[in-house]
Amino acid sequence: MFKLSVTLLSLALFAAAAPSPRAACGQGRVTAHAACCIWFDVLDDIQENLFDGAECGEEVHESLRLTFHDAIGFSPKLTRQGKFGGGGADGSVIAHSEIETAFHANNGIDEIVDAQRPFAIKHGVSFGDFIQFAGAVGVSNCAGAPRLEFLAGRSNISRPSPDLLVPEPFDSVDKIIARMGDAGFSPNEIVDLLASHSIAAQDNVDPTIPGTPFDSTPSSFDSNFFVETLLVGNLVPGNGINEGEVQSPIAGEFRLQSDALLARDGRTACEWQSFITDHARMQSKFRAVMAKMAVLGQVRSRLTDCSDIIPVPMNPLAKSASLPAGKTMQDIQAACKATPFPTLTADPGPATTIPAVPAS
Repeated sequence: MFKLSVTLLSLALFAAAAPSPRAACGQGRVTAHAACCIWFDVLDDIQENLFDGAECGEEVHESLRLTFHDAIGFSPKLTRQGKFGGGGADGSVIAHSEIETAFHANNGIDEIVDAQRPFAIKHGVSFGDFIQFAGAVGVSNCAGAPRLEFLAGRSNISRPSPDLLVPEPFDSVDKIIARMGDAGFSPNEIVDLLASHSIAAQDNVDPTIPGTPFDSTPSSFDSNFFVETLLVGNLVPGNGINEGEVQSPIAGEFRLQSDALLARDGRTACEWQSFITDHARMQSKFRAVMAKMAVLGQVRSRLTDCSDIIPVPMNPLAKSASLPAGKTMQDIQAACKATPFPTLTADPGPATTIPAVPAS
């Protein structure tokens, strides 16, 4: 009996120590699950033909935006009222684009929807999976970005999302916190999601200047967005102040009203400030909140982890947080009362300006 127990224990220890099997997918590439192999083909295709050779450009910005606009169509509050609360990250924004792209909050999203749809159909993957995969791959092209999780296996059956579930840039902080809280996100997690604005731009708040970025380094996942949103605004980049816009601190930069308010609200200001000198924390919190968002409306245990298909971001950040050239600490409107604002030095040279994006 003793010998049998020792033998069983030895077998158990060997099984625990043995490496998990890997699936060979061709071209020398392997993944943890054979069901993930198809995503290597999708990866090659979109890096070349959607992201222009793995650039961190406009299609990346729009693909990341689409991950949120699809997933946030999720409301337990509506469900409790006996109404359809949306399917979350289910691909409905592509499957029912004739309905959802007409929502006011989805203004301008039809272009990336139309760009992504053919890829999903070509490779036979669900719209919900493709949206989250394209967002994760796109982020990996940006300097300083984290490697995002990707789970596959969402159904391609969906219903149109209810309207009015996507927060608007002119919404109050109270309204944004309430809407995001309904979907399961805390005030701090709202800020964590807004790290996406470090590699984002506006197209439709002021349609006269599409592609105007929210910070001075829109191709880098860095803390410049969190610094620059706290600077005093005194410029208007385009055709006057539009609904959902406030004055910007830098020529060629756009500031959303919602970003300005969240940066200065007592419920979110400390999380906002925390990312300025802690890039690793910014990466970690963004990865975690994106993983949470990507499974809204889904049963996580029924999905397959294909995260190892997502490229490892290779481009390091050029430098740590600083003030734009021409600005001083007196230009900062610090709002976190619990922690002193970090002392930053300004970049050398003439005042920072951001070149206008050429019209497409």
